[in-house]
Amino acid sequence: MSALRTLDHVVVVVADLERASANYTAVIGRAPGWRGEHPGQGTANALFPLANCYVELLAARGDGPLGDAVRRRIAERGEGLAALAFGTDDAGACAAAWRGGGAEVSGPRDGGGRDADGAERPWRTVGLAPDATRGVTVFAIEHLSAPLPVPSPTPSEVGALDHVVVHSADVDAARGVYGDALGIRLALDREFPQRGLRLLFFRVGGVTVEIAGRIGEAAGDDDRPDELWGLAYRVADVDAARARLASAGIRVSEVRPGQKKGTRVFTVHEGTHGVATLMIMPEAVDA
Repeated sequence: MSALRTLDHVVVVVADLERASANYTAVIGRAPGWRGEHPGQGTANALFPLANCYVELLAARGDGPLGDAVRRRIAERGEGLAALAFGTDDAGACAAAWRGGGAEVSGPRDGGGRDADGAERPWRTVGLAPDATRGVTVFAIEHLSAPLPVPSPTPSEVGALDHVVVHSADVDAARGVYGDALGIRLALDREFPQRGLRLLFFRVGGVTVEIAGRIGEAAGDDDRPDELWGLAYRVADVDAARARLASAGIRVSEVRPGQKKGTRVFTVHEGTHGVATLMIMPEAVDA
């Protein structure tokens, strides 16, 4: 049984936290539920709670090892999706399970955030070496405080994360990472010849981790690390969501049919700080 219960959050590294927070407030439709700093780490963040996870905007602020890592990442690759954090009920057990599988593991480590009023959010984290995850930053987190409240979204606001997209040069190797090493359930492994793609769909806590690779791409090409690429958010009314973003001055595509039958989607072209972003209205269910 997997030690991972959810995709707890995704991390987006940004250069200017205030500007990014304003942009994501417009994209998601509401202000962050938490703003704080990480004492001793040199970073500050803003969190946007959704029904099944949260989006973390992370920026360097002051001196510290995490802040230095954020600066290096932005200097080398720009802003964008930087990490997947999976939720666990027991960081120690998660670390033991990963080590038992032969992975190089760091932690558990104690950490925490603090807001301007002195409120704290403590946690424990367990990290995997990049070699074990094909270059994607992956860690598990055990929260030691109550979850952030999740506001009820209006039909035009983002309600939940539908899926996160990972591009891979070796889909079979990626299947070993998310299926075997992390123990996440594989819901679908399918080729789409008309698109030239092979897609794997791993399901955890109501979110899909989608691994995308080209059909016929050479297997075993470990010189090309996998890449965290994009996010797809669920909205109840895709037309209202598009109108809301357009009225806020954000450039968006027209609404179109989604790849999954019955869905309707549009692309967000601005304000996402390097993250390919899709809004999706799920297939309607007859009453």
